[in-house]
Amino acid sequence: MVTAVTEPSRRIANRERLIFALDVPDLDAAKSLVSQLGDSVAFYKIGLELATSRHYFELLDWLLRHDKKVFADLKLYDIPATVTAAVRQLARSGATFLTVHADRAVAEAAAQAKGDALKILAVTVLTSVAPSDLAEMGIALSLEELALKRARQAVSAGCDGVIASGLEAAPLRAALGAKALIVTPGIRPAGGAAADQRRVVTPTLAFQAGADHIVVGRPIRDAADPYRAASAIQEEIAGVFG
Repeated sequence: MVTAVTEPSRRIANRERLIFALDVPDLDAAKSLVSQLGDSVAFYKIGLELATSRHYFELLDWLLRHDKKVFADLKLYDIPATVTAAVRQLARSGATFLTVHADRAVAEAAAQAKGDALKILAVTVLTSVAPSDLAEMGIALSLEELALKRARQAVSAGCDGVIASGLEAAPLRAALGAKALIVTPGIRPAGGAAADQRRVVTPTLAFQAGADHIVVGRPIRDAADPYRAASAIQEEIAGVFG
């Protein structure tokens, strides 16, 4: 059993450790899937696919009315003044998490505008990125070194935590301490297909490495029985934390 390495002031309910990535094309599909998942999921990530629809904030409000938490995964990256204005707007929405890129100026702008309720998470390195991709981008650091550099920079700039692969979660936890949130995407249940994710771990391994939350999409969405798939992950989480 894992002992959570989190601050006492922000104890996390086990059922909120699973964040489901609501990656569907429209409002009706999103509502249908949320209804199907029922009490198996309490926390939803809504990202760019739905942000390019006409119903992003309608869905966000609907989720809140149904007692769900919302992670606005928008990965903001713009000049500081624009990021400040955008985060100030999002802070009024009722979302719990918002993502920005781990650029220091962007992170500082977001942190200054977030208010008390919204938590800013900085994206370190996408889980679809491999070492060869870094070389192609002209980055001479390893994946772990880059993730650590960006994470330290973002947290020192005022971000509440980071988005990072479970493969980097342990060194990040050691470097950032207990206070910073670590949210881990690229999660695949044991035996699950990686698809376009290159750096994946199981739910148990992510939490053992120090993650606070995991983000799971296709293994639940594309399952023959999404409710059962989500419930199985919840059971695995309960087994990790007791």
